[in-house]
Amino acid sequence: MNPALQAWSLYARATKRWPALAALVPFIPVVALWWIVAAAGVFPRAFFPSPPDVVRSFADLVYKGILPEYLEDSVARLAVGAAAGMAIGIPLGLLVGLSRKAHAALWPPLLFFQAIGDIAWLPILLIWFGFGLATMTFVIVYTVLFPVVLNTVLGVRSVPVELHRAALSLGASKPRILWEVVLPGALPNIITGLRNGLGYGWRALIAAEMIVGTSGVGFLMFDARRAGSVVEIVLGMIVLGLLWYIVDAWVLAPIERATGQRWGLVTR
Repeated sequence: MNPALQAWSLYARATKRWPALAALVPFIPVVALWWIVAAAGVFPRAFFPSPPDVVRSFADLVYKGILPEYLEDSVARLAVGAAAGMAIGIPLGLLVGLSRKAHAALWPPLLFFQAIGDIAWLPILLIWFGFGLATMTFVIVYTVLFPVVLNTVLGVRSVPVELHRAALSLGASKPRILWEVVLPGALPNIITGLRNGLGYGWRALIAAEMIVGTSGVGFLMFDARRAGSVVEIVLGMIVLGLLWYIVDAWVLAPIERATGQRWGLVTR
């Protein structure tokens, strides 16, 4: 057998057995190039740390308990903000999508406030709430809210009118139509909005932690800047990227695919 085909066959079997391997392979050239540039001394080591430097920093911060504690703080803040954003966004999206009066009254303000970036609120939030959890929670809720609302409205309006009429002709009440027709039909769009909202919320959280936080991964990176520790900044960037990649690729994307398959929008 051709060596290239044999290598590809081994890789295909390995990735089928260990799916995580397929996610790691694309990063190998990036890490290799990074390692080569660092070893060549193109940039001063203090400004451009090598992969082993980052690994040592990771081990040191984990051993001291700093990175696990900060990571736990960031994830907890995102979870609270995302839950609040969903609790507000989904009912609001259903209301705007189902009611013409609500759409006429609320759609323009939604578009207006969507255009105001979450970080643009920080100056006034600092005056109102100071440097604390309330400010960061508001930023996350605000960021998650709009993708969830807008995608929920899109999902509600994409449900065929014939399904509403069929349910009414069978004697279904409005609450039952909402629960058994509208929500299932809108659910794929809601999941997509949640996936996008969490991605935006994660970035907004890190930015807020850099500016107003006293803990968290964003604070770790900003504190490292004050100390001139580039290796900790790079480590923070890698942790942020890997964590979100795991959450999006291994949790949110499968849920989105399963939802679409369940309601017939895509095929297996």
